[in-house]
Amino acid sequence: MVLRDRLMEAMGTLGLYGMKATFDEVLAAGIKSRATPEKILLDLLETELAERKARSIRYRMGLAKFPVDKDLDRFEFTETPINEMQVRHLYDGNFLSDHTNVIMVGGTGTGKTHLAIAIAKQSIRNGRKARFFNVLDLVNQLEQEKLDNRGGKLAEHLVRHDLVILDELGYLPFSKNGGQLLFHLISKLYERTSLVITTNLLCCAPHNRFNAESIVMRSSHATSSANASFDCLFTPH
Repeated sequence: MVLRDRLMEAMGTLGLYGMKATFDEVLAAGIKSRATPEKILLDLLETELAERKARSIRYRMGLAKFPVDKDLDRFEFTETPINEMQVRHLYDGNFLSDHTNVIMVGGTGTGKTHLAIAIAKQSIRNGRKARFFNVLDLVNQLEQEKLDNRGGKLAEHLVRHDLVILDELGYLPFSKNGGQLLFHLISKLYERTSLVITTNLLCCAPHNRFNAESIVMRSSHATSSANASFDCLFTPH
């Protein structure tokens, strides 16, 4: 077995897949530029680090369960009253360090889900963990968890995340018991995991409004009583 083959086998055994994939290219470039062995080794290690970071991002993007692929560069701010500076501030992710929560209020088709996903995806690129939920699906999951005598398992899982999106609060009704389970989950995440809640709260149907407002107002009160906060981002109705 020639030396190159032995190197390739060793890199594969050690799981250095980024280094293995770029070995010939990096080595050829190093020889051409008359780089020192140390510089070539450094370049190989940096390609490995870059590949591991990219692989980690892809993995966490998959775990986040985003329903669609949205990003900020594909959002059209022109001719909307949305505060672009505020959105970009949230996009930077600094609010996650303080476990600040965000409520996005607006009608159907105003971009709430788009912006929430974009913010969450950027947080993942910055090394954070995020998870997306449609609120009705989440409530159904919480109710099933309780029926299976596994109450609290999802909360234990989500507190290990930096950001949880609760999408479409108020669009469809759910049971009083479901609302209580959702509020209990929000309480468990308080000061440990940031929330981004999207809702049509100010324009939802009357039969949904009380149920939705009771959750948003109670969760907001829970944070304000301990000097935490909900930042409100209003999208156009």
